[in-house]
Amino acid sequence: MAYRGMGGLLAVLLLAACSPAPPPAPAMVEDPAYAAAQQQWRVARYQDLTRPDGWTALVGLHWLQNSSHFVGSGATNGIRLAVGPDKLGLLRREGRQWWFTPEAGAELTHNGQPVRGRIRMDTDKDPQPTLLAFDGGKGQLSLIRRGPRDALRVKHADAPARRDFAGLQYWPGGPDWQVQARFVAHAPGKTLPIVDITGLTTDMPNAGAVEFERDGRTWRLEAIGAPGEPLFLIFADRTSGRGSYPAGRYLDTGTPGADGRVLIDFNHAYNPPCAFTPYATCPLAPPENRLDLRVDAGEKAYHLPEGEG
Repeated sequence: MAYRGMGGLLAVLLLAACSPAPPPAPAMVEDPAYAAAQQQWRVARYQDLTRPDGWTALVGLHWLQNSSHFVGSGATNGIRLAVGPDKLGLLRREGRQWWFTPEAGAELTHNGQPVRGRIRMDTDKDPQPTLLAFDGGKGQLSLIRRGPRDALRVKHADAPARRDFAGLQYWPGGPDWQVQARFVAHAPGKTLPIVDITGLTTDMPNAGAVEFERDGRTWRLEAIGAPGEPLFLIFADRTSGRGSYPAGRYLDTGTPGADGRVLIDFNHAYNPPCAFTPYATCPLAPPENRLDLRVDAGEKAYHLPEGEG
């Protein structure tokens, strides 16, 4: 899914110089290689969240109710940006297609090139979504499509959520939360209805479920993904709202093997973007994936710095 990422060595050094301390190392375990791999995953997760265009850089999500909207930080704009120039331009819909016309003197770029006139705005559901940069490249405008509704998503490198990021906390976990599961395939074409935090229901590809053993019982999670691809799990458990994010957590796995075996590492359970920002549209755990099991591994609930939120 789109919630993964990894930066280079330079990004790590810059991050260490200007950001909160990196995530704590996993609890000591017998296998040093395992502990090192867990720490590497945590550092990559931290970097992904705090990139200049990561989830903590979100500063706005503006649902488009009308056919045209002036965009900028000034009070006279229909879409008022939290950060950026007073006037950026006009966003206009023709049919289901959106177009953006820059304000005279506004400095925007697309793929590194100045935007001189009207430009087509493709959404995140199109093959190549349009991304407009402003404020010297620190800000970004893009469109998302959720069912019949479209929204303007705004990011900025100076977002308070990124600037004041409080860091990530983890349960000690350990190798016992790294479990071998069985992939149980569904009939081709099966989908799973997933509700997101805005209330929209989307039918997502559901190639199968994974089953694993824990505490003397067999547990089952429905997986999102197409046949022959890595799996995405959205689950809630008995820590949800009691140590972990109330709406549940996410987990990525590899592609199931030919024998149906797939590794689930609950130490890599992570919070959805909505744990860090109100400007995301996160899918929620389906009823089938609400476990009567305490998964005290992976990422804990995020707490905003004191005085925020």
